[in-house]
Amino acid sequence: MKPGKRNLITDVEGLTVGNATDEKAATGVTVLRCEKAFVSAVDVRGGAPGSRELHVLSPENLVGRADAIALAGGSVFGLGAADGVVSALSEAQVGLRLIDKGPHIPIVPAAVLHDLGNEGTKDWGGEPPYRRLGEDAVKAATSDFALGSVGAGRGAEAGVKKGGLGSASLDLGEGIIVGALVAANPAGSVVMEDGKTFYAWPWEIDKEFGGAAPPNSKDGVDPFPPHSRLGAARAGANTTIAIVATSADLTNVECKRMAMTAHDGIARAVRPAHTIFDGDIVFGVSSALTKLPEEPALMRTAMTARIAAAAADCLARAIARAVYEAGL
Repeated sequence: MKPGKRNLITDVEGLTVGNATDEKAATGVTVLRCEKAFVSAVDVRGGAPGSRELHVLSPENLVGRADAIALAGGSVFGLGAADGVVSALSEAQVGLRLIDKGPHIPIVPAAVLHDLGNEGTKDWGGEPPYRRLGEDAVKAATSDFALGSVGAGRGAEAGVKKGGLGSASLDLGEGIIVGALVAANPAGSVVMEDGKTFYAWPWEIDKEFGGAAPPNSKDGVDPFPPHSRLGAARAGANTTIAIVATSADLTNVECKRMAMTAHDGIARAVRPAHTIFDGDIVFGVSSALTKLPEEPALMRTAMTARIAAAAADCLARAIARAVYEAGL
């Protein structure tokens, strides 16, 4: 197994990612742009999520697709980033047309993390920057994009370490690519007690996050290890928000299963994960460019399980890369 050529979520053909960062406010927005409306689903595990347009992705509802997904800092203020994304896409004539008149209606789910307590200046008064940042992120969308302290990861913290934006991919062969994109801001720690070995180290490929080996000392007794943020944790002030994607033609229900399984990647990379202080959300999207066999049914089920497992591995690696690229 090896990553795709970029080791980014954009190794899934048809996806682009745009970052927009406000350095004064130490915050930002990251947008996953879909070349066409992609089959999408979502799964929420954190105790304090911040989100928009999630129910439209539920299997029992009408749409089950997205034109873009926005990840943002700013807590509730960051949800305004989706307004900017919607406006930019609608102006480009992207989205649903339910009647002959009126604008296009882009479907843009969003998730936010809390970065309001960092070093940035949040004196924006009645005009938070997130709508503008959402528009800018759409315009900046490309196949190659920066990781670390950019976009939605600009103001993030991972335990007591600097958080950031991360991505990783895996080529499963036969045209099936899996990738992950994450803004990592967890209450838990991403590193062992030595402060440099990532909990995700078993899944590292080609020293993509430094290649540090585990320390000789035992790590694993304290449920909240030394580099986590339990002492300073505030409910709703932490979150890991992520997207996992594949080129395989998963259905909405199968994308949901992929998102659910991918949460295991958070649990592998962050200790502890999914706390009451976190708002962990994972989206699952499919480009549907690679057809999976319909028969026998067991074969498709097995391949879907393999894709979901790969998504969890990619997400664990992406979390470690986020912190590594932010300057661990």
